[in-house]
Amino acid sequence: MSPVLVTGGSGYVGTHLIAALLRAGRSVRATVRSTAREAALRAALRAAVRRGGADDARLEFVAADLSADGGWAAAVAGCEEVHHVASPIPVVQPDDPDELIVPAREGTLRVLRAARDAGARRVVLTSSFAAVGYTPKPGAEFTEADWTEPDTPGLAPYPRSKAIAERAAWDLMEREGGGTELVVVNPTAIFGPALTAEARSSTQLIKAMLDGTMSVAPRQRFGVVDVRDVADLHIRAMAAPEAAGKRFLAVADGPALSFLEVAGILRRRLGPLAARVPTREAPGDEPPRPIIHNDRARDELGWHPRPAETTIVDTAESL
Repeated sequence: MSPVLVTGGSGYVGTHLIAALLRAGRSVRATVRSTAREAALRAALRAAVRRGGADDARLEFVAADLSADGGWAAAVAGCEEVHHVASPIPVVQPDDPDELIVPAREGTLRVLRAARDAGARRVVLTSSFAAVGYTPKPGAEFTEADWTEPDTPGLAPYPRSKAIAERAAWDLMEREGGGTELVVVNPTAIFGPALTAEARSSTQLIKAMLDGTMSVAPRQRFGVVDVRDVADLHIRAMAAPEAAGKRFLAVADGPALSFLEVAGILRRRLGPLAARVPTREAPGDEPPRPIIHNDRARDELGWHPRPAETTIVDTAESL
């Protein structure tokens, strides 16, 4: 069986996806911007994979950067399945939106073209709920049929970049995808345990709550999904013939949460360890609480996400 390519192999989702694939007995080729940290990554993955009764002997790291063509032809060579997970995620929103939009769009197209040219059967792309539900909608109820409009007034560069990059991916594959199929996974806010030592992505928010850096809870409402369930959905989306050409929202069952509700979960479940989490919310109008449907992933792919509370607690314990 040919190796599976995972882009963004050192990232939060990428490491979990690699571990899940290795536990399933697959050979994995993972791209990283630099192989300088390969030893540390292998050690982290080895610890995660051995808990599942496998090892990392079938894992290969290759260098490839989303901002350059070099390395991608070699990365996808011989791979029938490509999981494109890598994407720029800003620590702060840039003043110039093109700092995010251009690398997100061009990097996605670069990987898709390389996969197509190599004759890959399917690409599963990690997009985001940011490409689905960041344009105001009466009732704030969202399915895979919804799209964030990039020209929405006041839209931040990150959701704009995700919407533009995903639209560009679908347009490319419709025009000149050849025989390569595209499937897109659209996660909400991703939490859950990290496999590496760094606090990354949404885990930094939980860390800020626990260490007191976030003294007041931002007035936001958001869907939660576990990083392990995102990896599982990627694998299901790759395997199911009927998934071709579709988007799949990845979100835990139940209502969207606020930061103040997340803080309440931490206090209730962690006791004294959560003594510094915020107890009040920033002033302002009550924001909409989105209703985000995961029916397609559940019904068509048999996906069953963890409860949001389990994910929040596991994130904190991992930190």
